[in-house]
Amino acid sequence: MIRTPRGLSRREFLGTASAAGLAAVAGPVVAQQYGIGDSPIDLPAPDGPLRWLDSGDQKAVFFEAFLEEYKNQNGIDVVYDGLPWSEIATVVPLGVRNGTAPDAFTLPLDMPPAVAISEGWVQPLDPLIPDIEEWKAGFPTGSFIEGVNMMDGQTYGLPFTSDRRSSCLLLFGQEAMSLTDFQPGPDNPLTWEEFRTAARQITENSGGRTPGFIIGGAQVNRWRDATIHLATRAGAHCGTSGFVTGFDYTTGEYVIDSEEFVGAVELLLAMRDDGSTFPGLMSLNAPQARAFVAQGNAGMILQGPWNVPIWEANNPDFDFGMAMTPAPEGANGKTYTDSLPATANMMFLNAASKNPEYAADVFRIMGTLEGQTAWANVVGPADPAIFPEANNQADLSERSRQVLAIQEEQVRATPVPYSASTGFVEVARVFIEPTPNLAQTVQGLFSGQLQGVQETLTKVNDAMSAALDAAIEEANGNGAEVTRDMLVFEDWDPMQDYG
Repeated sequence: MIRTPRGLSRREFLGTASAAGLAAVAGPVVAQQYGIGDSPIDLPAPDGPLRWLDSGDQKAVFFEAFLEEYKNQNGIDVVYDGLPWSEIATVVPLGVRNGTAPDAFTLPLDMPPAVAISEGWVQPLDPLIPDIEEWKAGFPTGSFIEGVNMMDGQTYGLPFTSDRRSSCLLLFGQEAMSLTDFQPGPDNPLTWEEFRTAARQITENSGGRTPGFIIGGAQVNRWRDATIHLATRAGAHCGTSGFVTGFDYTTGEYVIDSEEFVGAVELLLAMRDDGSTFPGLMSLNAPQARAFVAQGNAGMILQGPWNVPIWEANNPDFDFGMAMTPAPEGANGKTYTDSLPATANMMFLNAASKNPEYAADVFRIMGTLEGQTAWANVVGPADPAIFPEANNQADLSERSRQVLAIQEEQVRATPVPYSASTGFVEVARVFIEPTPNLAQTVQGLFSGQLQGVQETLTKVNDAMSAALDAAIEEANGNGAEVTRDMLVFEDWDPMQDYG
C-alpha cells in the first residue's frame, strides 16, 4: 500500500515527471528507468510492509511512484508517509521508543545524525549493502563524514541529495515585479534597499491587491532561515543548526547580535512597517505562502529551490523568476550549510527495522547513477541529486538549471563540529536550546510581542553561549574531552567549501 501524503497523487507525479520519466511510468520499462532491476541483496520473505517516512513535498512525488514500482518488482507492500517537520519531531522519537518507527526514516530537524547513532536509533548499512566500499566510492568526496553519517568506521545515513541549496532564495512573480523599477535575475540580485523598495512598489502600484512580500509566518523555522540567510549574505560567517546556530567558526563566538543579524531583522521589520507584507502571513505555513505567490496574491517570497518544480507542475501558466538572496550594497557574503550531504534529507535505517534488507536495497539503488538520475528527472533542483553527473544528465527545465547555478554560486559548506572531535556528539546530545530561540525571537519581534531588535538578539546570543558552555561542561563530565576552542577552524575560508 502507498499512502499518499498531503494530497499528492499519481496524477501530480505524472504532471511533474520529465518526458523520459513519463514514458517510463507508462510501461514496463519503468524498472530500468529507476534502476531497480534484480537486487544483489539476498531479500528474505517480507515481514509486513516496507515503511518509509520523510518530509514529503517533491520527495513524495518521486517516492510515491518509485516505491510502487519497487513493490511490483520485489513483491513487498510499501507504506510511504510524507509528514511536516513538526510532526516528524514527534512521530520519529515516539516511534523509536515504542517500537513502531518505520523501517527507514529521516531525523527531526536540528537532531544531529551522530546523536541518533549514539542513542542506538539506527543501524549500520555495512552488513546489508554488498561491496559497500565500492558503492560509497561512487559518491562525491565528502558524502560520508565521520561524526555525521559514519561512526567508528561504520556507515549509517544515506546521503542521496546535496545540501548545496539556499532555503531563502528570492522568488517572485514577473507580473508583480513589472510594477517595480527593478529586474532581478540569476545574475542580478537585489540589494537589501532594493528588496524593500520593490516590496513597497508592488504593494502601492497594485493598489494594495498584491502585497509585495510574504513568508510562512506560522512556521517558526522560516524566521530563523530568513534571518540567517540574510545575515550571512551580509557577511556573517556561522553555523546554521543545532548548538552552532549563529556560531562563528572563525572566532569561537556567537554572532546572533552582530550588525549583520540586527540588520537582517530590521529589514524584515521595515517591510512590515512600510505596509508591504501580506497581512495574514502570521497564520500561514510555508506551502500556503508559496501558493499565494503563484496565485498572484503576493509578489515576492524568500523560499527554496523546491518552489521551481512545484510551480512548474501545479501552476504552469505562472511566469516567475528567481535571484540570489538579497544582500546589502557592496556585500559579497555566502549562505552556509553544515555539510554538503543534506542531513535533513538523509535517510536512516531503523535499528529495529522489520525489513532491513529491503530498506537497504532501496538505499543501494538511490546511491547509483541510475537511481540518482531518475531522482533528478523528477525532483530537479528541489533537492538536488548528490551526484553532479545525475543533475547534468537529467531532463531539467531552464529555470531548474538556473536555480542550480545560483546555488552553486551562493552556498558554501561550513566546518562540522564532529570533525574536530566526536566528543561533540555528546555536546549535541545534552545541549538545551534556550527559549525563546532565534526563530521564536524573530517571529515575536515581527508580530510585535517583543520589542527592541538589538536587545532581544543579545539575550538570545548570551543564552546560546551560556547553553553551549553548560553542555560542554556536562559532556566532559560524561567523558567527551572537548573545549570550545576546538570549534575554531582557523583554516576555514568562508568563501570556499570547508574540507
